[in-house]
Amino acid sequence: MTATTDGSTGAANLRAASASQPTEATTTTTAAEEAFAAARRAAERSVQHLLGRQDEQGWWKGDLATNITMDAEDLLLRQFLGIQDPDTVQAAARFIRGEQLGDGTWATFHGGPPDLSATIEGYVALRLAGDRPDDPHMIRAARWVREQGGIAASRVFTRIWLALFGWWKWDDLPQLPPELMFFPTWVPLNIYDFGCWARQTIVPLTIVSAKRPVRPAPFTLDELHTDPARPNPPGPMAPAASWDGLFQRLDKALHAYHRVAPRRLRRSAMNAAARWIIERQENDGCWGGIQPPAVYSVIALHLLGYDLGHPVMRAGLASLDRFTVWREDGARMVEACQSPVWDTCLATIALADAGVSPEHPALVKAADWMLGEEIVRPGDWSVRRPRLAPGGWAFEFHNDNYPDIDDTAEVVLALRRVRHPDPDRLEAAIERGVRWNLGMQSRNGAWGAFDADNTSPFPNRLPFCDFGEVIDPPSADVTGHVVEMLAVEGRADHPRTRRGIEWLLAEQEACGAWFGRWGVNYIYGTGSVVPALVAAGLPAAHPSVRRAVGWLESVQNDDGGWGEDLRSYREEKWIGHGASTASQTAWALLALLAAGEREGRAVERGIAWLAGTQQADGSWDEPYFTGTGFPWDFSINYHLYRQVFPLTALGRYVYGDPFAARDGAGSGKGA
Repeated sequence: MTATTDGSTGAANLRAASASQPTEATTTTTAAEEAFAAARRAAERSVQHLLGRQDEQGWWKGDLATNITMDAEDLLLRQFLGIQDPDTVQAAARFIRGEQLGDGTWATFHGGPPDLSATIEGYVALRLAGDRPDDPHMIRAARWVREQGGIAASRVFTRIWLALFGWWKWDDLPQLPPELMFFPTWVPLNIYDFGCWARQTIVPLTIVSAKRPVRPAPFTLDELHTDPARPNPPGPMAPAASWDGLFQRLDKALHAYHRVAPRRLRRSAMNAAARWIIERQENDGCWGGIQPPAVYSVIALHLLGYDLGHPVMRAGLASLDRFTVWREDGARMVEACQSPVWDTCLATIALADAGVSPEHPALVKAADWMLGEEIVRPGDWSVRRPRLAPGGWAFEFHNDNYPDIDDTAEVVLALRRVRHPDPDRLEAAIERGVRWNLGMQSRNGAWGAFDADNTSPFPNRLPFCDFGEVIDPPSADVTGHVVEMLAVEGRADHPRTRRGIEWLLAEQEACGAWFGRWGVNYIYGTGSVVPALVAAGLPAAHPSVRRAVGWLESVQNDDGGWGEDLRSYREEKWIGHGASTASQTAWALLALLAAGEREGRAVERGIAWLAGTQQADGSWDEPYFTGTGFPWDFSINYHLYRQVFPLTALGRYVYGDPFAARDGAGSGKGA
C-alpha cells in the first residue's frame, strides 16, 4: 500500500500559486490555505480522539440509540416471564421518562413527531414501573393516545405485546400460522421471502400467534381506548379486487383455519419452528445479533415448555443483558443491536485516510480483530446461493448466520489500507470476501444487504407486517459500497461491476441524488454512490456526477454544513433539508471530493463547518439520527458516525483519496 503524504506538498502548492496571482486571487488562496490548515488541525485532534476509543482487543463500538420501544418491550418481557428486578425496572423507567416530550408523547427520533405506538408502549412501561395514571405526565400521554385513535390505531407489534396480558384480543390481531415453516422456497410467502431481520422475528411469532398466551394483567388500560366498551371498532374492508382487500380476506381465512388446524400438523409446525430458532442461536446466546428476534425467540421457546433454566433460555436472557447501556445518571438504555464490525472497519478507514501509517499498531490490531470475525460457514443466505463459498463479515459481535454485503465490502476496503504482518492471511480473507460479494449480486445487477434477490412483493402486503420494511431489495448505498470495493480491488472492468454501475446510473433521481436505504437519506445515498462511480472509472465530468454535485451544492445549508431530516422518507420537502450534522456534512464532502471539487466553495465551507463545530476533545456532537433501520419506521443514531465520517472527509481533503493515484484503482487481483 502506498503511504499517504503528510499534506505539506498541498499547502506548499497553494502558497506557490498565490504568489503569482492578483490581490483578489491571493485573498482566495489565503482562505483556502486557512481552510487546509484548519482541516489538518481538526483531523489531528480527531485521530487522537478516535485512537483513544479503541478497545484493547482492537475493535471500536459506539452506542446504538433507537427509541424507547426497546426499553418498554424489555420490561414487558420481564413481566411476562416473571423475572422483574426492581433496580432494572426503575433504571429503565428513568430512561423512558427522560425521553418523554413535553406534551406527554414519545418520538422515534430526535426532533421527530410524536409516535402513537412508541407513546403507548412508553406509557405501559411506566405503569409497570409504578407511575400512576393520574400523574400529570401520564394524563398527557393518555389524552394524546386517545386523540390519535387509541390502542386500535397502533401497530401490530404493539398490540401483540398488549395481547400477552389480555389488554388486546388475539382474535383482533392478524394471523401468521406456524405451518408457514413447511412452505418450500418456491411458494410465495415462504420464510425466505422475508428479509433476514423479519424472518428471524416472524418465525418465533408464528408460535406465539398459535399459542395465544395471556398473563394476568397488573392493571387495566381503559384510559388508552377511545371507547373502552368498544376498543376495536370494525372498519371497512378494502375492495376485494385490491391487494389490500385480498390480503385482508386471506387473514380472515387464516383466523378460520386457526380454529380447525389439525393438532398433529400444528404441533409438528411449531416443533419445526423451534428447531429453526435453536439452530440459529449464536454462540453468545442471541439471535441474529439484534434484540427483537431474541425477545420473541425467548417467548416462543418458553411457550413450548423451555424453562428459564434451560441452557438455550439462560443464554438468550444473558445476551439481552449485554444489549444494555447504563448511563451515569442511573438510567438504563437497551440497544436494538450492536455494531462493532461496522464501527471498526469505518474507524480503520477514517484513521488510514487521515494519514495514520498503515503499520500503526492500532490499525494492525483492528485488522487482526476483523480477520478473526470473518464468517467461513454457510448461513441463511446460502438458501438462494447454495454453491457460493462463504467468506463475509457481519455487523455485530456474533451473527454467523447473517453476514452482510455492506459490512463485507467496507471490511475489505479497511483491510486493504493496513500493512499486516501476515499478508498472506490478509489477502486470503480479502479474496474470499470479494468472491462472496460478487456471488451475492442480485439478478438486476445490484446488491441488497443480506440476501440475493429478496424482492418478493407479497410480504409487505400482509396485515401482520406493518412494522417496517420486511424485504431486502438491492439499494444504491450498498451497491455503491460494493462497486467501490471491487474497483479498489482492481475489478472495475469485471462484468458484475459494470452491471452494478449501470444499475446505479439508472437509479439516479431526477434531482441528481440517490436514495439512501441504510442512512438518512439522499445525502447518504449520494455520498455512497459518487465515490464508487469515480473509483470505478467514471470521470468527474460525467453527466451523472455533475448532476450529483449540482444537487449537493443546492442543498448546502447557510452555515456551510449539510443535514437531512428523517421525514424525507415521507415528505418531499425534507429531501436534502435539515439541521447540519457532522456525519451528513461528511457524506456530502466525500461525494464532492471524489468529484474533483476540492477547490470549490462548497467544499471549503463544508470543511470550515466541520472544523468550527469540532469539540475540544476532537469529537463532534450529533443528537440527530442519521442511521436507518427501516425507512421512517425505525431510525438509528450511531454514536460513532459523528466521529468516523468527519475524520474520513477531513483526511481525504488534506491527503487526497488513498487509492486515486494507483493503477487500476487498486492493488487487488483482476477479474
